[in-house]
Amino acid sequence: MIPSKFKQNLFQTSIIFSAMLLILFISACTNMQPGLSDLESSNQDPDSEAANIAPQHSAGLDIPPETTLNIMAVGDMMLGTDYPDYRLAPQDGKTLLSGVSYILSQADITFGNLEGTFGRDGVAEKACSDVRRCYVFRMPPRYAQYLKQAGFDVMSLANNHARDFGDSGRLLTMQTLDNAGIQHSGLMGDVAEWELKGLKVVLIAFAPFIGAHDFLDLDYVRKTIQDLAQTHDIVIVSFHAGAEGKEHTHVPFETEYFHDENRGDVVLFAHTAIEAGADVILGHGPHVPRAVELYQKRIIAYSLGNFCTTLGINVAGINGLAPILSINIDQKGHFKSGKIISAQQRRPAGPQLDSQHRAARLVKQLTHQDFPLGALEIDTIGNITVKRQIKGKNIETKSDKSSLDSVK
Repeated sequence: MIPSKFKQNLFQTSIIFSAMLLILFISACTNMQPGLSDLESSNQDPDSEAANIAPQHSAGLDIPPETTLNIMAVGDMMLGTDYPDYRLAPQDGKTLLSGVSYILSQADITFGNLEGTFGRDGVAEKACSDVRRCYVFRMPPRYAQYLKQAGFDVMSLANNHARDFGDSGRLLTMQTLDNAGIQHSGLMGDVAEWELKGLKVVLIAFAPFIGAHDFLDLDYVRKTIQDLAQTHDIVIVSFHAGAEGKEHTHVPFETEYFHDENRGDVVLFAHTAIEAGADVILGHGPHVPRAVELYQKRIIAYSLGNFCTTLGINVAGINGLAPILSINIDQKGHFKSGKIISAQQRRPAGPQLDSQHRAARLVKQLTHQDFPLGALEIDTIGNITVKRQIKGKNIETKSDKSSLDSVK
């Protein structure tokens, strides 16, 4: 017979041994579960060699995964000028944006490029051989409220008209926008910032012109965007570049010049910006719409053309097409969906919705021609979807320069 004391010791030993086995089993199961960093690594997008070196956003961990931002963007805006003579719209410009304001005001962020300055007096600093034919724009400061009422949240001041009245004119324009509650970017060091839906958002505007965030210095572009991406969840980049006119609807995939002025390589700039941490690229400058591209899951609009440019700027034919780009992005800056809302300038009124969807049809055609292997699909009324994922960098195929008569 086994002594009772021995049975008691054996029973205690069995309990201890069983407990040790249970602890080891739980530990082993825990080690088998993938951690957050492992899941992120397994889902890492292999689209780019630069994906592994791009800076990480500040990424708020409390942001719900379904969070999206809607951004609307338009191209060049000049609401009239009183220099060198009065070329202002009827009703003092109050109704210029009334045909589209109910659309623009729906976005989380609405963006436009402001051509010219706000001011009341002074002499233009831009050299002009004939002042009557000079492209110098000065809008009455009260016009800033029209932008605010239409839904604009931020304007680019990085363009070749931001200094029509010198540095003092640009500073006065910035102050006027501030007073109207509209943010701005363009002058070196000037960026627009928001906190929306738990996200830190920043917009920075580049251009190849004096005093602006330098579009041509790619080292500066890269470093500046990397720094912004470290402290913000979403980085929006605007640029004013490229040649001008209806002959320049196609993306050339090379450096462009206008009147012997270096206007940069827009594709190289856009790809560099995204590889550095940008999430949305909004281009303007050629005065006509251009293609859109998806690069590393981020949307690029190479030119949004003219939007509201009264008196003094050509709006005939495709120059008068006024697309409104509406895009939805997730909390990582990835493009989810979008639409090109077609409008057209009809003087003396401002932009009006176009039931023929000419702007959307033009961008659809240009996108197919300039990026035939691209990942975006655009239908005839402007809806933008991702048709397929492209592994590796998108192939930069030059267009066939075919006729655009069908959308004029």
